Amino acid sequence: MKSEERFALSRKEQEAMLTMMPQLLKYDLGTGVMAFSTTRHGGASIGNYADFNINHYCGDDEEAIARNKKQLCQLLQIDERRLVYPHQTHETKMVCVDEEFLTLNDTERQQKLEGVDAIATNLPGVCIGVSTADCIPILLYDRKQHVGAAVHAGWRGTVARIAEQTVRRLTDVYDCEPWDLRAVIGPGISLESFEVGDEVWQAFADAIFDMAAISRLYPVVSTGYTDGDGSPSEKWHIDLPGCNRRQLLKAGLLAGNIIDSGICTYQRYDDFFSARRLGIRSGRIFTAIMLS
Repeated sequence: MKSEERFALSRKEQEAMLTMMPQLLKYDLGTGVMAFSTTRHGGASIGNYADFNINHYCGDDEEAIARNKKQLCQLLQIDERRLVYPHQTHETKMVCVDEEFLTLNDTERQQKLEGVDAIATNLPGVCIGVSTADCIPILLYDRKQHVGAAVHAGWRGTVARIAEQTVRRLTDVYDCEPWDLRAVIGPGISLESFEVGDEVWQAFADAIFDMAAISRLYPVVSTGYTDGDGSPSEKWHIDLPGCNRRQLLKAGLLAGNIIDSGICTYQRYDDFFSARRLGIRSGRIFTAIMLS
């Protein structure tokens, strides 16, 4: 009986360990590459960070982050120093992870990754990615040059055309051809859910976006505004995934090479983090690519 109890306890421990493993949404970009977004499931974080978060800049417990990173690296079968992601600031800077980067100490790495919203590599066994919670994550893969990139496109980065700029940089640095690139538009806020103020709409208009194609007026339902009290009865919504898809096409990608996850983080906040639903002090999705 005691032997059976010991066996049962061991099984429970094994099951507990399995529930701690991050559950990933994977994308098929072909052979020689792994691409994924993390979900909220399978980690050590709690509350609005539950379960899985590895972002250091959103207020989560550092011990939980460390445990989550360890579990992800075990799943990917890589050393933790080969898991690389930047501190994003809604700009358009891109950093390339090369052999020299891997020799940097932690302080030097942090300096190199500060203010970076796009990251690229041609090294196998290095997982690079970006963090989002309503913003649009984009993955790019060139199967000929064997190059991967991850892009963080919030509304400011989208206005600054970070997707287009990243494609151009991949062409300059790695000799990529846009028509050879495959792309993933990961989980992010949808047109229906991304209500914005007039100043955000104007920022897109000033940047010469096709506003008829990327924006739409929706009734303001959540706050109960009406025309009678002087508040707007409608507000603008922007199609962030659509904006970035248009940028990729303009940059030369083929329509058939762009995968859209079609996942709205605001609507599916139980599975994917949404800052609009949970507040900014909540977890972040990690969307990443790793070459083999």
